[in-house]
Amino acid sequence: MTSLQQALTRGEFAVTAEVAPPKGTDTAEMMENAEFLRGKVHAVNVTDQQSSVMRLGSLASCRLLKESGFEPVFQLATRDRNRIALQSDLLSSYALGIENVLCLTGDHVTLGDHPQAKSVFDLDSVSLLMAAKGLTAGTDMAGESLEGVPTFHLGAVVTPGYEPMELQLLKMERKIEAGAQFFQTQAVYDPELFGRFMEAAKALGVPVMLGFVLLKSVGMARYMNKNVAGVNVPDSIIDEMKKTDDKVATSIKIAARIIRQTREMCQGIHLMTMGWECHVPAILQEAGINI
Repeated sequence: MTSLQQALTRGEFAVTAEVAPPKGTDTAEMMENAEFLRGKVHAVNVTDQQSSVMRLGSLASCRLLKESGFEPVFQLATRDRNRIALQSDLLSSYALGIENVLCLTGDHVTLGDHPQAKSVFDLDSVSLLMAAKGLTAGTDMAGESLEGVPTFHLGAVVTPGYEPMELQLLKMERKIEAGAQFFQTQAVYDPELFGRFMEAAKALGVPVMLGFVLLKSVGMARYMNKNVAGVNVPDSIIDEMKKTDDKVATSIKIAARIIRQTREMCQGIHLMTMGWECHVPAILQEAGINI
């Protein structure tokens, strides 16, 4: 059982944060950013070609982090691989000692730096979860038996701010049936909305970690409001960022406040830091979170 799984199973408030692989082979900055998270989080998510931008692979990056004493969460998107490659990467993940897997569909290639690339989408996030669960039962998607069976701690994503809420709850149910053991949410900035969602999702009985993207600017907040489905940064927070002379300190303050306001509603926090991993310790300290 992974450290993240143990924390969620024991009812501890779990903490994860993201790091991004480099666009190239120089992993020094990624590893330096990860050091800010050491001892502060239960596990470190590694993004998989986030926003369809070509980077060093998540699996290789996860292995490097594991060799340095971190517990990684392997993010695996279906956009770029067919079912053969996806199942192979899942087996490779286990063989490399990486059992936390976040199953994603992935952003469309038109958003990234290779818009002419051909998307695959042979599977979606639900069928990827089913494939991973099948591997743990000893068979692949073709019904063939495995020589050696992996174990995984499978995660999925949910968007509490998406309307209608009922559709997200239905997707959660499907993902749980397919094998999801925990959820990390899309970015949340409205504790009241999140509370309503969690009240409705409570009956599903699966741990939910609130996702939060650190705000770097007013422009970033407005961009997410316009372009990220189900994410809404309230005007009050935008005004707060607009009026401040210290955007870093205000961003830390906003993140810590939302963690405090939502801590009793969920089972953990997932911080999407966008290169600001260095501020995670301050956020957690101000929020009163210690692991």
